[in-house]
Amino acid sequence: MTVLYQEKTNNIRMIRDVPLEKIRNIGVIAHIDAGKTTTTERMLYYTGRLYKLGEVDEGTATMDWMEQEQERGITIQAAATTCSWKDCRINVIDTPGHVDFTAEVERSLKVLDGAIVVFCGVGGVQPQSETVWRQADRYRVPRIAFVNKMDRVGANFLKVVKDMEDKLGAIAFPIQLPIGSEDDFRGVIDLIQMKAFLFDENEIDENFEEQPIPEGMLEEAKQFRHDLIEKLAEYNDELMDKYVHDKEMRDSEIHNAVRKAVINDMFVPILCGAAFKNKGVQMMLNAVCEYLPSPMDIPPVKGVHPETEHEIFRKTDDDEPFCGLCFKIVTDPYVGRLTYIRVYSGTIRKSTYVYNINRDEKERLSKIVRMHANKQEIIEASGAGDIVGVVGLKNSQTGDTLCEEDYPIILEKIHFPEPVVSMAIEPTTKMDQDKLGLALNKLQDEDPTFRVRYNNETGQTIISGMGELHLEVIIDRLSREFKVAAKTGTPQVAYKEKPTLEVRSEGKFIQQTGGRGQYGHVIIIIKPGDSGQGIEFKNKIVGGNIPREYIPAVKKGVEMSSKTGVLAGYPVIDTHVALIDGSFHEVDSSELAFEMAGSIALSEGLKRAKSILMEPIMKLEVIFPEEYTGDVIGDLNSRRGKIHNITQRGKLKVIEANAPLVQMFGYATAIRSLTQGRASYTMEPSHYAEVPSNIADKVIGK
Repeated sequence: MTVLYQEKTNNIRMIRDVPLEKIRNIGVIAHIDAGKTTTTERMLYYTGRLYKLGEVDEGTATMDWMEQEQERGITIQAAATTCSWKDCRINVIDTPGHVDFTAEVERSLKVLDGAIVVFCGVGGVQPQSETVWRQADRYRVPRIAFVNKMDRVGANFLKVVKDMEDKLGAIAFPIQLPIGSEDDFRGVIDLIQMKAFLFDENEIDENFEEQPIPEGMLEEAKQFRHDLIEKLAEYNDELMDKYVHDKEMRDSEIHNAVRKAVINDMFVPILCGAAFKNKGVQMMLNAVCEYLPSPMDIPPVKGVHPETEHEIFRKTDDDEPFCGLCFKIVTDPYVGRLTYIRVYSGTIRKSTYVYNINRDEKERLSKIVRMHANKQEIIEASGAGDIVGVVGLKNSQTGDTLCEEDYPIILEKIHFPEPVVSMAIEPTTKMDQDKLGLALNKLQDEDPTFRVRYNNETGQTIISGMGELHLEVIIDRLSREFKVAAKTGTPQVAYKEKPTLEVRSEGKFIQQTGGRGQYGHVIIIIKPGDSGQGIEFKNKIVGGNIPREYIPAVKKGVEMSSKTGVLAGYPVIDTHVALIDGSFHEVDSSELAFEMAGSIALSEGLKRAKSILMEPIMKLEVIFPEEYTGDVIGDLNSRRGKIHNITQRGKLKVIEANAPLVQMFGYATAIRSLTQGRASYTMEPSHYAEVPSNIADKVIGK
């Protein structure tokens, strides 16, 4: 029988089928091919959301619903769904593992309360595992770890645990031990209950039974349980007291200590299994409900007042004023523009208005839906702690805050990496010109790491993204979804420019036109900044040489000018700009005049600051049979690669290196032919570095 929980809110009665403390908003994150989507499919099957198992390799996985995902066997778009386990409702987002689609992970982690990090039992902590772990650290997302593929040849549970400690610096410890590994993986030991669960290969539903711990593993299990309690006691005074005085501890006390440490992001429990063989998934679902936080357990969301800029906090409560964050936009073939939002406080109902504070306009919610991959379930209302899709928001963008007009708040925006690869695109026929423009705008709305710009000098439309695969998928979607045939040029690297000297620069914009004129005058200091900081603008004016209301205009002018450098027109990065002086006119000064003065000052200063050309450097991991070592190293050296580490993983060699992106185009084909198709590699953006002068001259066209 379904119990409805009534909560009075804003003169509306909010009807919930589960109380707030029983909701879990979680994501599944991992390196490519660690088994995220397979794990999610098994979770959906065991929670009764699916009646049959879908497989990634066969293109039948529910969460990989895009044609491109089914063909390539990879996740491209984060897919959301809802399922129930025991008495909890779990909102799950399955995220991509490929670095080209890292924006999907970034925006998902921003709105989630917890995460399952999946590790391959053979590969351990891989490059993208580190990236998603750092993303989860940035948003302080509590997580549990699931060591998958324990049935694969070369699986080593304890090596993965050590990897997590060494490579991630994680405070993590097993709460389960595997019984056997590789072909002999047949069960897990629960270190809290001190029970063994053995799996039956021939069953899918009731596929495990409780047994005593095997005799040969009892001592090892006791030692691990002792070490687990010792680790938890560091964060729990009651447990520490019992541990020091050697008192018996109840299972419930250890459970509570784990939950408290996980919610406070101090501890990561490690579980294990083999999702493809349906082993360990039910125990992982138990852990999600027992240890990961509900919306009630997370701190109130923090924002700022748009006028006073004072910090404001909103509790997860239906009685609070409404506030939510748009974190994803998709173009749905049936309902049009679908906006995913996380409701942090208050409630929303269909056919009502919400206020977008970033755009300063009200928009009507025509429909609210609960998502299941690409299918939708229409609901009447949504309350605090929910993740839902809404139809009707025509102008809202990713990262915008929705709230009540009388209770304004601006939530922190989502951080997205800058695109590193560009290419020219044009329609194959004149008739497709307008269709191409509309399609590119829709795709740019959906994906914050995809950019479109028009080059006035060449008359070309330039698209930019996170990698070759990213742009390949975009062009494929243009053809399939928007029916636009397009021709593309060869991929180009997104170079940047950076000053190397500190210079003082003056910018004046003075015009007299008979009536009211224009007057803006600024003096700035330009100097090299820290790596990865972009343009940092500081106002250091003391006194009123420039009125405060004109400072944002100066900043806007500096940022506008920084988009076109002086060497070859590339954007300027890693630069510190300080506004130190200037002057104004009582009548003629305006925001436009100071914007132009800021722009002129930066352009003039950069001409004397000896700018250098910067190129994106990629972090690379190549895994291959050791007999090809010489060929792979020789090829990397020819690509200006710098090898940092060579290790052995079973019979395979693993090379970690950095290499310029411009040299890595077509690497997939090259590494396949060098190793007869037996190598694999992963590549992700690392940092920007100076281009060698002989290559820079060619790029600049000297």
